[in-house]
Amino acid sequence: MLLYTLKRILYVTPVALGVSVIVFLLVHIAPGDPLTSIMPIDATAEQQAEMRAAYGFDKPLAVQYGIWLWKVLHADLGNSIATGRPVLADVSRAVGNSLILASVSTLIGFTFGTFFGFVAGYFQNSPLDKIASLLSVIGVSVPHYWLGMVLVIIFSAQLGWLPPTGAGPDGSGNWRPDPEHLRYLILPAITMSVIPMGIISRTVRALVADILAQEFIQALRAKGLSEWGVFKHVVTNAAPTALAVMGLQLGYLLGGSVLVETVFAWPGTGFLLNAAIFQRDLPLLQGTILVLAMFFVFLNLLVDVLQTALDPRIQRS
Repeated sequence: MLLYTLKRILYVTPVALGVSVIVFLLVHIAPGDPLTSIMPIDATAEQQAEMRAAYGFDKPLAVQYGIWLWKVLHADLGNSIATGRPVLADVSRAVGNSLILASVSTLIGFTFGTFFGFVAGYFQNSPLDKIASLLSVIGVSVPHYWLGMVLVIIFSAQLGWLPPTGAGPDGSGNWRPDPEHLRYLILPAITMSVIPMGIISRTVRALVADILAQEFIQALRAKGLSEWGVFKHVVTNAAPTALAVMGLQLGYLLGGSVLVETVFAWPGTGFLLNAAIFQRDLPLLQGTILVLAMFFVFLNLLVDVLQTALDPRIQRS
């Protein structure tokens, strides 16, 4: 197990390096000049040259990447062009908020998706299977930003039960685990949980149906094993794949929550990315994308290790 984990870490290293190159180049090939947002309109050529030198834009692209990577390895993501604050501080706070929202959404989606998937898999072609499958298709098909606006209209504007935007009553960007702040998490978490619920439900349904059709399940039943015992064997065989899907969904929710966080004004990475794009804030944009990409890479590594711990056959293959 230790050898397998070390091998996976070695595989991740070049992937992480490649991700850093892509993140660095993507923001540089975008049209426009990020320094125009902070330069005076009547800036002279000398002032523009000084500004470019201050931010290192006067050096060749390869040199810029080397300097940027060296700073990143020392936990220095630079300063925001728009605000002047350290990028790492803003990104850390936003990642924490997004991780809370994505984790709760994934937990909700995994719980209901697994339940619907097992019901549909155990009762194939029954009315329960059709209802569960319909709910999963709706969950995958409904745009989450549209669902978020509908939930705000119903539960905030019309009923007044839940707050529509923000992370807390004080307007700050720090969410806390108390009943008052929890009310601000309900609507965005439900909105973001719909898509992973549908994906996990369909995945678990296919897994359960395939496992129940295998010969070893028939042999277990022929030996007189109870349905609870058969159920535990089904769960054991379906768990590695379901865990992998859940890990991927957590990564997707963390990096793909721009629209939902914008709808609910949730102070996470999606909201931060949206602001960085409109402000042409290159260091903030680079830092946010890099942290999200690295989180996704290492989340995949964690899922691989956990899968192997649950099913040693993966390591032998």
